[in-house]
Amino acid sequence: MSPARVLGLALVAGLALVTGCTAEPVPVPPPDRHVPAGGFRLVAFDSCPEALRQLKTAAKAYVGPWGLGPNGDMRTFGGVDQAAGPATAGRADAAPKSYSGTNTHEAGADEPDLVKTDGKRIVTVQHGKLYVVDPATRRLTGKLELAPGADGFRGTEDGLLLHGDRALVLLRAGVAKPAVGGGGGRVADAPTPDGIVGPRLVMVDLSGQPKILGEYRIDGNLVDARQVGTMVRVVVRSAPRLNFPHPQQATDEQRTAANREIIDNATVDDWLPRYEVTSDGRTSAGRVGCERVSRPTAYSGTSLVTMLSFDLGTAALGAGDPVTVIADGDTVYSNGPRLYVANDQRWRVLPTLTARNIAPDPEDETTEIYQFDISGAGAPRYVADASVPGWLINQYAMSEWDGHLRVATTSGRTWGNKPDSTSSVHVLRADGTALTQVGKVTGLGKGERIYAVRFVGGTGYVVTFRRTDPLYTVDLRDPGAPKVSGELKINGYSAYLHPAGEGRLLGVGQEASDQGRVQGTQLSLFDVADPARPTRIAQYHVKQGHSEVEFDPHAFLYWPAERLVVVPLTVYGKGMPSNVALALRAGDGGFTEVARIDHTLGTGRTAGFTPIRRSLVVDGVLWTVSAAGLKATSLSTMKTLGWLRTT
Repeated sequence: MSPARVLGLALVAGLALVTGCTAEPVPVPPPDRHVPAGGFRLVAFDSCPEALRQLKTAAKAYVGPWGLGPNGDMRTFGGVDQAAGPATAGRADAAPKSYSGTNTHEAGADEPDLVKTDGKRIVTVQHGKLYVVDPATRRLTGKLELAPGADGFRGTEDGLLLHGDRALVLLRAGVAKPAVGGGGGRVADAPTPDGIVGPRLVMVDLSGQPKILGEYRIDGNLVDARQVGTMVRVVVRSAPRLNFPHPQQATDEQRTAANREIIDNATVDDWLPRYEVTSDGRTSAGRVGCERVSRPTAYSGTSLVTMLSFDLGTAALGAGDPVTVIADGDTVYSNGPRLYVANDQRWRVLPTLTARNIAPDPEDETTEIYQFDISGAGAPRYVADASVPGWLINQYAMSEWDGHLRVATTSGRTWGNKPDSTSSVHVLRADGTALTQVGKVTGLGKGERIYAVRFVGGTGYVVTFRRTDPLYTVDLRDPGAPKVSGELKINGYSAYLHPAGEGRLLGVGQEASDQGRVQGTQLSLFDVADPARPTRIAQYHVKQGHSEVEFDPHAFLYWPAERLVVVPLTVYGKGMPSNVALALRAGDGGFTEVARIDHTLGTGRTAGFTPIRRSLVVDGVLWTVSAAGLKATSLSTMKTLGWLRTT
């Protein structure tokens, strides 16, 4: 019996009780059409042979002359959500008073980022290296090379999670493999001996000089991760490892037939993710067991989503306790006890439809959502699923409150001269193994798409944009009868919304002309105390400016005690762009600029090439982080206290 199967037996019984088992023929959606809303349920396979048979049937119905997916795209590219999309510790005032944590969606569900602090140490990982800083003495106390030879931009974003003296570093695919148990020797950038090319998870001991305790590698691409207490849940997307030839002198029919033959000859090992665990100098390998895999009632067989579980309270990573669903996965949201994985069909349908200027069919505009219970220390337990019309902009388009999941989506054509798009908010509640819609609001922003969403308690805030920025307030206190309370139209848009105390909402985005042409970074302070009459009471505009906050909210800092807003800012103009951390105080009378902090390393042609990525507060000191190093700035005087170079 394989190690994966042994590990899987504990979950199988629970999953089977929830989903049941079936050997019925698998319904396969045609290549150009997808499952209508509500038309699927997760079920388990009876056996490996049955799983392989059904996977082959599904894949052969979907494969084309160039492989799986549009133009042979097997959906194996990496990246967090479109933004990965954009991702505060719940309410803005929920952070501890002595230090700021990562700006996350929900309190109690931490998210990986390139820098972490627990108030006692600052840990950052960039370009394959981990650094530890003592904020009290403002000294660099540790350095560890995780991916030798990875200097410079690698096209991927690493992240880490922190608990006590343990850090879990998430390195995306395509970097070198470290040596375990020491300072990290130089090893070639190559697959594992079993050919695994995928994300690497590295557990690091921070109790002294940082050292690697173990690592885990799995086929696929990292989607996202969440940490609740000591438990970390990692979501990985993978595809079958099938090599489709592209003969130049063949017709499409011949290519498709050859690709179907390749699928016929595939084994279950070609589909299921393989993993490798290294600890105490020993490496063991395995793969996700068939009994660990469940499927919707309709699927294409081209993508699998695996959720892994690791406990940072232990000294070893283990085998990840994997749970796999035959589905796609783009967006992860968690409120702590529950975790949701969502995927939409844009990657399948929009390239073709855009080229032909055709509006999507409603059946093409479906986002599937899977709900898992992660409240225990064991493997995630599948609870329910749903499908809603439209697609999500990022994880902030989902929020669970009072037992209901609120989901904001955009449907329809958003391009061309005659866009027919519209946006909605759906309210769902778990009913057995289904998330059933109990209410909805439709008709938001006709001809526009969603740019930002934030749910705060029983109120939703939705920003749509094409030429102007309507900010909608949505009353969700009665889940069965949600309604639009108010609307504010202003030029430009907010790409990120952040609660800033009672009746206040901060927005970061772009100013725009009456014709919708963007004109530079814009920060807005909204008065939303009266949901029926939202108003903007303060605005700060930087011409030709852009901020990382617009697509990654981890870059945003709001320190309630000082009403301090800090955002990274790049300003384009004559010559080279300038890169700073812009610090503002947000008052009802307006924004007051208090500092522009830079990490300039030289003068003339060498200056201005070091964008600041993050900012955090520890004991009255504002720390800013870039690839060049960390700078300490006094919160009270905004004078530089120290500079730690990491390059």
